[in-house]
Amino acid sequence: MLRIAVAGGVCLCLLLPRLSRGGSSPVPPLQASSLIEHDTVVATQQPGPHGGGGKTTAYSFFARAPDLQLVFRKRALHPGAAIGYHRQEEDEIYYIVSGTGELTLNGARSVVGPGTAILTRPGSSHGLRQVGPDDLVIIVAYQQSSGARGR
Repeated sequence: MLRIAVAGGVCLCLLLPRLSRGGSSPVPPLQASSLIEHDTVVATQQPGPHGGGGKTTAYSFFARAPDLQLVFRKRALHPGAAIGYHRQEEDEIYYIVSGTGELTLNGARSVVGPGTAILTRPGSSHGLRQVGPDDLVIIVAYQQSSGARGR
């Protein structure tokens, strides 16, 4: 009987702090599923986005993750490929992993290479073209707008 009383007291000691902080339930909230994906599994061949032309390999990580509001993608622009010049609708970040590219941002051209991060803001326009002998490999990240997940 003493064991039951001690166990009950321990439970109350654990529950009271949580309930006193405004929590209505001693059960912790469910944790969302975490995922690990490898690029060889998600790789797809695509033409250059936004009418850029050429051949690219797109790696759309976590595209099937429920309720994920972030798009995280790797894209390899093969020789001659490009992301066509287009108007930006949401904040978007490009990070150059390898290769060389020519970025056109609001009409101004720049050469970009490994270690370069590019933030494009709503209302700006940009395009990116692979130059040189090696693939231009970039990471792309942006908030998922309500609607389609294509790009």
